[in-house]
Amino acid sequence: MEKMKELYAQYNCNLSDAEVKAAVEKIVAENYDANNNVEVWKKCLNSIDLTSLNGTDTEDKIGRMMQKVNDFPQNFPGLPNVAAVCVYPALVPVSRAVLDKENGVNIAAVAACFPASQSFIEVKVAETAMTVKAGADEIDVVISIGKFFSGLHSEVYDELRELKAACGKAHLKVILESGALRSAVEVKQASLLAIAAGADFIKTSTGKTEPAATLEAAYVMCGAIKEYYEKTGIKIGFKPAGGVSTTEEAVKFYSVVKAVLGDEWLNNKLFRFGASRLANNLLSSIEGKEVKYF
Repeated sequence: MEKMKELYAQYNCNLSDAEVKAAVEKIVAENYDANNNVEVWKKCLNSIDLTSLNGTDTEDKIGRMMQKVNDFPQNFPGLPNVAAVCVYPALVPVSRAVLDKENGVNIAAVAACFPASQSFIEVKVAETAMTVKAGADEIDVVISIGKFFSGLHSEVYDELRELKAACGKAHLKVILESGALRSAVEVKQASLLAIAAGADFIKTSTGKTEPAATLEAAYVMCGAIKEYYEKTGIKIGFKPAGGVSTTEEAVKFYSVVKAVLGDEWLNNKLFRFGASRLANNLLSSIEGKEVKYF
């Protein structure tokens, strides 16, 4: 924990939940209307990790999802495709087999004993490495929240370092499960811990617990990313996930990211949404009619 205390001391962790809430409300009030337009909706569509993480998922179902991504440019000419698809590890091979590499859409996979992360580090590392070998471009893992709550922050950091090494060339996206964290201070600490451990992205939630993504967590996490960038010059991505399903919600998160991090982050190299329903809702807003494509 001592080395983590040294890390936290370098950043502003003196956060008030009430002040964070007020800051978010101000950003949304001042920016939402200006950002609620077709061009922003397209950017949000292009930032989606199209996700299917159900126990009932089959190779046939995921194969059909990949084919819809392949066929998207023909069905919606002129619109940007999603950024990535996100599946369970065992479904990476069929995703890799069906998804057309030329469309530029990445394959992301949850690993390291998602969603609870309650297993042995050796198992987490093995699953991560196997998932990358199967063809995943990105790996989404969850921090060991139980250890974090127990004050074992250094152990959480060390685990993430091992998982980063297991990713090889694949990007590591670290899920904080921010809704389970008890304050803005804990969200900030978890963000800094994950970034210092080598995360390429930090992500709010698994979507398996409530609350999931919140604008307040987004504000704090983006603040951590900004401070880290100002100190190091290294850009870390941000991904809200879990419960972000409407165009209105997407625009609000977009507004927070833009206000805190600026236009440089408003691309799918640094900004993603984890979503299953959002794509159709954004398509409906863009097309001006109900669309049920994905």
